[in-house]
Amino acid sequence: MEAGSELRNCLEMLLWLLLSLLLLLSLLLLLSLLLLLPSLAMLRQPWSQDARLSWLASLRHRVAWGVLGWVATWQQQRLEQSTLHVGQSQQQALRWCLQGTQGPRSPLRRSTDISTFRNHLPLTKASQAQEQDSGGKLLPPISNQDHGEASLQATLLGLVALHKAYPETLVPGGTACVTATSPWPSPLPWPGHVLGQVSPPGAKDPGALLLEALRSPELRVLEAGTAVELLDVFLGLEADGKVLAEAIAAGNPGAPLPRRAAELQEALEQGPRGLALRLWPKLQVVVTLDAGGQAEAVAALGALWCQGLAFFSPAYAVSGGVVGLNLWPEQPCGLYLLPPGARFIELLPVKEGAQQEAASTFLLAEAQKGREYELVLTDHISLTRCRLGDVVRVVGAYNQCPVVRFTRRLGQTLNVRGEDIGEDMFSEALDRAVGQWPGAKLLDHGCVESSVLDSSEGSAPHYEVFVELRGLRNLSEENRDKLDHCLQEASPRYKSLRFRGSVGPARVHLVGQGAFRALREALAACPSSPFPPEMPRVLRHKHLAQVLQNRVVS
Repeated sequence: MEAGSELRNCLEMLLWLLLSLLLLLSLLLLLSLLLLLPSLAMLRQPWSQDARLSWLASLRHRVAWGVLGWVATWQQQRLEQSTLHVGQSQQQALRWCLQGTQGPRSPLRRSTDISTFRNHLPLTKASQAQEQDSGGKLLPPISNQDHGEASLQATLLGLVALHKAYPETLVPGGTACVTATSPWPSPLPWPGHVLGQVSPPGAKDPGALLLEALRSPELRVLEAGTAVELLDVFLGLEADGKVLAEAIAAGNPGAPLPRRAAELQEALEQGPRGLALRLWPKLQVVVTLDAGGQAEAVAALGALWCQGLAFFSPAYAVSGGVVGLNLWPEQPCGLYLLPPGARFIELLPVKEGAQQEAASTFLLAEAQKGREYELVLTDHISLTRCRLGDVVRVVGAYNQCPVVRFTRRLGQTLNVRGEDIGEDMFSEALDRAVGQWPGAKLLDHGCVESSVLDSSEGSAPHYEVFVELRGLRNLSEENRDKLDHCLQEASPRYKSLRFRGSVGPARVHLVGQGAFRALREALAACPSSPFPPEMPRVLRHKHLAQVLQNRVVS
């Protein structure tokens, strides 16, 4: 009886999808005709070649935006239905996760009872799950070409929300992506390019992408895969500005671009602060993907190169894919809706102290405002309930689903004597310390527990802290000591261990420009490198820590 019911539900769903597709195609055909009829009449008028090309570009843009608008409306309706009936939606997500179960866990195939599911599948940390499923070898990274519903939904609804908040952004030739990766989780090859991308389709060379963006002074939107990648772009632009200006001047037979090369040189001579708006006076928003460890780069970009610009991340992504949608571009700090999509998401309450474990997980509808939870994602391939380590704070609700802000990653905790200095606590302490270093602006940082570098021989265990700064070339001993004082103010436990001598003072090292770019290149070369490329703040492997150690300048 139950098998027949499942088959009937699948057939009904398939029929509904086919009818929806036919309706969508009919609407798109009607829309295209409505757009084309008045324009075809205009073709009879005598136009210049430039006017015809401009008209064709405008027509393509209108058709592309119409297509995107209809599909986004359909996705919005699906989102409304799933978030209004979140319990039913999560039951369906769980059923899809369990339908391919085989082997010793096969009894779960015929059950969607949450208690049975939790009892049969214990929680596993993501790193442990990788080791179990690969025989001790790290699993390959999940591709960014994720065409799942959550990725498509995040892209479509994010574009519509961006257009609503900044109506002038998605104009022809108004958008440029300056990195090989896109901030949009699901690529839209045709409408995405027609809606405003100045770079040629399929272009991947970062130098060529940046050069094309620099040739386009009318940009409204600047895109990059992540904020740390965009930080690398601006640092590289400062270093190679003269070469880029020469390439702009030499690569054009007409008059405007040599003038553009002079504008580039003039903009660079005025320093980093406000550089983006000097290069692109009509720029309104910077789009990057929030993937963990990006807040520091966003702060540095906002204070210097991208001063005066809004930042928008269309989604929050983890190694398992997209888990949060951003429908509010106007919010200065990213807010994300956790939707009940194809991925089965649970929420594990976070308690004070790393040694305390919550008894059970919560479903999305059970989330409480003001509480913090660790995300749990079920991998439908290996059927593993993975604790992702990403901690969210519930700040509101969208229908029956929580709206959250990501606060920290549990895997980025420092702990040499049980002090448990979390990622957010350390970052706040470091920001306070850097604020006391005259003229300094923090660009990036990384931490290593002394045991990783074997640097605690003959001394108490401690932290090795590597920082990249702007505006300060040397660190005095007085400035180095301020970080340790700020850590003691932030954590009574750390202060007590320092007073007893159980933990040594944090050692601060200044690294040269490009050190963290080299670290990111080393991370990308690792077989287990995830997509999206999270930026770790605590390095657990010696060879990665040595990338920074070898580039210390003070």
